[in-house]
Amino acid sequence: MRNRTSKPQEQGQAIDLTPMLDVVFIMLIFFIVTASFIKLPGVEVNKVDTTTSDPYKKVGILVAVSDNNEFWIDKKRVEMTALKINLTRLFNENPKGGMVIQADNDSDIETVAKIADIAREIGISPVAVSVEND
Repeated sequence: MRNRTSKPQEQGQAIDLTPMLDVVFIMLIFFIVTASFIKLPGVEVNKVDTTTSDPYKKVGILVAVSDNNEFWIDKKRVEMTALKINLTRLFNENPKGGMVIQADNDSDIETVAKIADIAREIGISPVAVSVEND
């Protein structure tokens, strides 16, 4: 009988990239979900120059006041009549976060005070005014 010793056929040495792609996609999803996005009010505000010793970092609600005393929340212009309704809705979504008012240097202090009064009526605490640090 003839002894058959056949050579094992060489298989192609290909690298399977599927597990690596799975890991990359899982990491991508993780970073997107855990990233903290910067809240923008929707209008460019020139802040007052000042020095402050107590920076406030826990922002739940961000309201901007433009130079012609318009209110902006979440990149949308809000009328004075709808301001309390919008602030109440945002406060109900995040009751632990405070509020920051970004007032333009040319805006009226009465307008900023109205926003702060409405926020205190709703129960938002603390209310801070954003300024430009030196």
